[in-house]
Amino acid sequence: MQAVILAAGEGTRMRPLTATMPKPMLPVVDRPVLAHVADVAVDAGASELIVVVGYQAETIKSHFGDVYRTVPVTYVDQPDPDGTADAVRAAEPKLEGPFVVLNGDNLYDTSSVQALFENGAALGTYEVSAPAKYGVVSVANGTVTDIVEKPADPPTDLANAGAYAFPAEAMEWLDVPRSERGEHEITDVVTKVIDAYDVSAVELDRWLDVGRPWELLEANETVLEDIERDVRGSISDDADLRGQVVIEEGATVDPGVVIEGPVYIRSGAEVGPNAYVRGASMIGAGVHIGNAVEIKNSVIRADTNVAHLSYVGDSVLGQSVNFGAGTKVANLRHDGEPIYATVNGDRVSTDRRKFGVVVGDDVKTGINTSLDPGVILSSGTSTKPAEHISRDR
Repeated sequence: MQAVILAAGEGTRMRPLTATMPKPMLPVVDRPVLAHVADVAVDAGASELIVVVGYQAETIKSHFGDVYRTVPVTYVDQPDPDGTADAVRAAEPKLEGPFVVLNGDNLYDTSSVQALFENGAALGTYEVSAPAKYGVVSVANGTVTDIVEKPADPPTDLANAGAYAFPAEAMEWLDVPRSERGEHEITDVVTKVIDAYDVSAVELDRWLDVGRPWELLEANETVLEDIERDVRGSISDDADLRGQVVIEEGATVDPGVVIEGPVYIRSGAEVGPNAYVRGASMIGAGVHIGNAVEIKNSVIRADTNVAHLSYVGDSVLGQSVNFGAGTKVANLRHDGEPIYATVNGDRVSTDRRKFGVVVGDDVKTGINTSLDPGVILSSGTSTKPAEHISRDR
């Protein structure tokens, strides 16, 4: 069965991390989130991957090529994203029968997606604590009876997990009118399938919608929980590696370094001397973590430099960032309330008691800069020495 993976959007809620990279290509440990989706689809039995691309399409195409593992990859363009149904409609000329649709920015588990492949018309669901934020699914005796988008009074706590198995006939139902949000929604296609078929509800064992920066942090935390110790880099005899630590070949760990897993360090990275890395952290390729630096529960993307005497906690740093000596990230509100961050101009709760900063590509901080919780620094931003940054820039 063919698997359609939706990966055309820019990901405005993930800015500034998507200024130079499409959201599905952001890293979750050792590979892009889109590669995690592709792996699940292949392991679940996909005969072909049809990837719908748009924003920064060449970045995706160059990474995956024409074959992923042993499965052919076909790309279809959605140059002007106009909703999820519109994205699947772009793939329709390539479809040959029943098909599965997966979101390219979600984390799924393989066994649940395999159940989608095996259960004919089917819809993936996931139990959530705040269903009003999602499409909400009603189920009776294992069959989907209704789906409603972000209701004020949710009838159930089952979220639509963006994983669908469609019968071939659904190809004729992709031309749906615009919703109240002004887009062609795949949930309207699902409604037509529910009217014509018994649609199985498949409750996923794992699901995470990676739509905002703290969800990228959560995705890395989730995947890092399952890594197994594998140390292949150049490690000083004076380094102390504890627990689930992966250090790729080509990475260097200098004297005096303490690493407490789960931590993943990519090839070309250098850590130390005398650095401390802990708490579900991913250190990207070519990163330098220098003398007396502490990194805690953070994603540090490729070629970034946190050279000395700095602290970074519960944060996501973009590519080619340079933190000046003594840069400190605050990651906790003293009143114990959740930390807020800006998404598309709105201040929203991260639902996290600890959350640091989100830093775009090519940001430079002056020495002794301090950054408040929830601050977002746009790509190319610079700070002055000893600046206290309490608002987004």
